[in-house]
Amino acid sequence: MGILNKLAAWLDTKRGVKHCTFNPKGPGVVRIHLIPPRFSLLQSPPYIVILNGYYLLPLGPSWALLLSVFIDEVNAFAGKPIDDADRDAICERVIARVSKAFPVVRREALREDLLDMTEILFAIARGEETDVQIDKMSLRTYAPFMRAPHRMDLMVSAMTDAEGHWQCNQKCMFCYAAGEQLGKTKELSREEWCEIIDKLRRAGVPMLTFTGGEPTGRDDLAELIAHAKWFVTRLNTNGRLLTPALVAQLTDAELDNVQITLYAADADIHNKLVGGAYHHETVAGIKAALAGGLDVSVNTPLCRLNADYVSTLGFLHGLGVRFVTVSGLICTGGATTAHAQYDLSEAELAAVLRDAKEFCDANGMEMDFTSPGLVSAEVLQEIGLRAPACGAALSNMAIAPDGTVVPCQSWLSREGALGHMLTDDFDTVWGHSLAKRLRAMDDEQAKDCPFRGRTI
Repeated sequence: MGILNKLAAWLDTKRGVKHCTFNPKGPGVVRIHLIPPRFSLLQSPPYIVILNGYYLLPLGPSWALLLSVFIDEVNAFAGKPIDDADRDAICERVIARVSKAFPVVRREALREDLLDMTEILFAIARGEETDVQIDKMSLRTYAPFMRAPHRMDLMVSAMTDAEGHWQCNQKCMFCYAAGEQLGKTKELSREEWCEIIDKLRRAGVPMLTFTGGEPTGRDDLAELIAHAKWFVTRLNTNGRLLTPALVAQLTDAELDNVQITLYAADADIHNKLVGGAYHHETVAGIKAALAGGLDVSVNTPLCRLNADYVSTLGFLHGLGVRFVTVSGLICTGGATTAHAQYDLSEAELAAVLRDAKEFCDANGMEMDFTSPGLVSAEVLQEIGLRAPACGAALSNMAIAPDGTVVPCQSWLSREGALGHMLTDDFDTVWGHSLAKRLRAMDDEQAKDCPFRGRTI
């Protein structure tokens, strides 16, 4: 039995997702999740490292062992600041532990591998340049060895609106939840959501997004996020309730990222798309989140009404926003029929993205396009953007306000129900026939969103 196989077998005795946060209060926070693959007699799939909830990297068994022990030693600091001397001490303890378990491996080789690995991982997590060539991997290729998605969206919103919609302080023209609720039931309590969060940790889900409806409408939002400190946590919001006081609570709860939706720099356009005169409140929320030190990104769904996206980027740049995401319309909920009237064609959308990417590159901003199938991968590559793919029931899933699990937060019909988080075993949810069909799509099929006409 080779040394790498021995290392892998030793690590598998400690099976389960492992996590640590290096300097959670910053600067330079690094969150690491190490995910072991599902056991297979026929193949030796890699372990997966997720850095800051964003970067997905394959890892061989020997480095996975080193990282596993490194995570244990970082966690011994219990969230306290770690300086260079502490980091050196951590590395020495890692080397001592692994050397004791495997005395045939030279300590110098362990030290060199550990330093190389941590320098690479920390550089990638912090968005720094690295000379190391990282192997690209298809998540769909890895899917048979997964036991849970890498992100779960928690739709912490009430289902008691008199009009039959989820509780939200806006009525957005293209809301994916409008008219698509699974059932009018009372929202889950804080205790029930905490039970679900604990269950997701045991299942090995490394990242949670708190979304809605409008999640900031819950008085206990910061408590829920604080309960989820083991995870990388994100918040999707319209920003209207992001007061300095709430931002302080979210910071104390160690929220990792907040994504705020702004449709346009032009107040009239934004207000028309969200159903009320709320532009100034959303802008105030962006300013409060930035001033409070949160990691902020701003999302803009594009349509014919707000296609002057460069103007919006200029406005956001002036506020100090560095990270933006942009999408087309999701053809579900409020956009099921309206999208045909307001959609941009592929050529029009590509032109908007090209101008936007040039602006971002020239002004130190980062942009990501998130709508699969609306612009070809070849055109996106030429523009300099990553081509997105459908991740439903693979990289992400969602939990509706009543606890029902669905393939993604846009898939809110009863036909999309995969199970219930409070009553079903997670393996049953993950193994649902619809979830399996979605994961069985090949890379070509996954280029399109199922709501754009594909049959699953």
